Amino acid sequence: MPSAWSFAGQAVVLAVAAAFVGAFAAHPVYRQVPEGDAQIKLALQHAGARVEDCRRLSAEELAKLPTAERRPNTCSRERVPLVIELDVDGRPIYEDVLPPTGLSRDGASRTYQKFLVPAGPHMIEARLRDSKRLSGFDYEKRVEAELKPWQNLAIDFNAEKGGFLFR
Repeated sequence: MPSAWSFAGQAVVLAVAAAFVGAFAAHPVYRQVPEGDAQIKLALQHAGARVEDCRRLSAEELAKLPTAERRPNTCSRERVPLVIELDVDGRPIYEDVLPPTGLSRDGASRTYQKFLVPAGPHMIEARLRDSKRLSGFDYEKRVEAELKPWQNLAIDFNAEKGGFLFR
């Protein structure tokens, strides 16, 4: 039968183990964002315009198709790549051409990027081209933001809500 000394010894060993784990759970302090900095996160998932416009099939073309495949229009599945730029205080911090996903290049283009910036006031400008045009942008938004230390500013994109959303 165990004695009182063995129970006391077990309690001491368990208390030391719990104190050891507790000390390393709280120290050293780890922060993903350094002190005095803020973080900008850009998340985008959007499908660009089709490479070729849809066209109406003529009566002769419809007649040549099997009955199960007859449809009034023919459309290419392939989409154009997106051109995106993000500037902070007039300096470009992100520029990319995002290809469409999928085997047929018919899916949405995607990106997720994080940027560390000093806390304080910033002029943030986001631009996106999702059409076949060769220059200029289809969506542009400029926002003046006061970022606090360790703040996360999320930049999302939703064409139905007007383009870029800053949260």
